Amino acid sequence: MRRAPPAPKTPRPRRDAADRRPRRRTASELERAAAGRPPPSPAPLPASEPLAMLVRRGLHPRPSPPDLPFPADLSGPAAERIAERLSHYAFRLFLRGVILARGPFRAEETTRYVTAAQAGRMAVELVRLGLAEPVGDGRYRLRHPARTFGGTLEWWIGRELARRLAVQVATGVRSGAPGVGGDLDVVASVEGKLVYVELKSSPPKHVSREELRAFVARVRALRPHLAILAVDTALRLGDKVLPDLAAAVDGAAPVRLGRENYRVAPRLYAVNARQDLVENLCVVIADGLRELAPDAS
Repeated sequence: MRRAPPAPKTPRPRRDAADRRPRRRTASELERAAAGRPPPSPAPLPASEPLAMLVRRGLHPRPSPPDLPFPADLSGPAAERIAERLSHYAFRLFLRGVILARGPFRAEETTRYVTAAQAGRMAVELVRLGLAEPVGDGRYRLRHPARTFGGTLEWWIGRELARRLAVQVATGVRSGAPGVGGDLDVVASVEGKLVYVELKSSPPKHVSREELRAFVARVRALRPHLAILAVDTALRLGDKVLPDLAAAVDGAAPVRLGRENYRVAPRLYAVNARQDLVENLCVVIADGLRELAPDAS
C-alpha cells in the first residue's frame, strides 16, 4: 500500500533582526523596577586612615596575609626587642639569610657579610628572641618560617615610621587597582598626605628594571602625594637602581639630598640603608612635605 506524500511544510515567517531583539522596557517599567530595589548599603570606610585614603581614590584595599617569622599579633616587650635588633643592618642581613635557608641552618652559612663569630652570636639572639630553636648538630630552625624577608622589613619600617613620626601606617596592602599587580608595602597618612613606600630587600643588582617599572605603574595608579623607593642596602643606588628608575619616569632629573637619598622627580624619591634606613626615609618625607608647601617667597 502506497503512503501518501507528506504535506508540504508551511514556511515560517522570517523575523528580521529588529524582531529578534528583546523588547525595551518603558520608562515607567524602569522606574518601578528601580523603586522596588532595596537601598544600597555601602561598606564603611576602614578605621585606618591610610586605607581610607585609598578608598577615597576609588580603590578597594585589603590587607595581605602577613609573612613574618613570628606571630602577626606579637606586641609588647617581645615586639620591641625584635624591632630594636632589626635596626642593626647586620642583623637584618643575617635574618634575611636565615629565612632564605628555608629550613635548618648553620649560623655561619647564612650570609657572607658577617663573620662566623658574629653569626653565631646572632643565632643565639634569635633563640633568645623566640624566633628560632636549636635542632642539634650546631643547627637551628625558625619557629615560624617565613617565605621571604620582605614581610619582616615591611613590619619593621611601618612600626618605626609610626613611632618616629607619630603617623598612621598600613603594611602589605593589596590596592585593588585594576591592571596593577603587587602589594603596597607601606602606606602612611602624614599630615593628611598619602605616602607610599616601596621596599626592596635585595642588593641593587637584583632589583630588575621590570620591578622598577611595576613600582612606577603602582605610583601612577595610586597617585600618592609622596612615593619612595627604599632599598635595604649599604651599596650605592647611583650605579644601577637610580638610572633604571629615572629611565622609567618621564621628566626625571635626580637630585642628591645627601648620603644616598635622591629626589628622582617631584615628590618621587629613592633611598638606601646607609647609616640608617628609617632616618633616610624621614629625611625625604620631610623634603616632600616642604615641596608640597605653598611658595611664600
